[in-house]
Amino acid sequence: MATDYDAPRVREEDQPANESLEALKAQRSASTQNSAIDADETDTAEGLDLPGAVLEEELQIQVIPEQQDEFTCMSCFLVRHRSQLAREKNGNKYCKDCEG
Repeated sequence: MATDYDAPRVREEDQPANESLEALKAQRSASTQNSAIDADETDTAEGLDLPGAVLEEELQIQVIPEQQDEFTCMSCFLVRHRSQLAREKNGNKYCKDCEG
């Protein structure tokens, strides 16, 4: 909230003490902006279109299991070729990038 430093300051003693709490709440709520989203309760995330969003169809890919000449690094969890194997400890394999 911006503060106007040039505005005259009012001391606490000068403020009227007879203002009710309800009047202060009404004044405060009238001055604040409402940031509620205009959406129905029945709307789902799929029903809302975001401006600038790229909506693509679901990709259909084929997952190929780990091959005989590949391993999964236990540090970066990438599938690497056997030529990238730096060390093997307790059955866990680590690539050259993680060990370097």
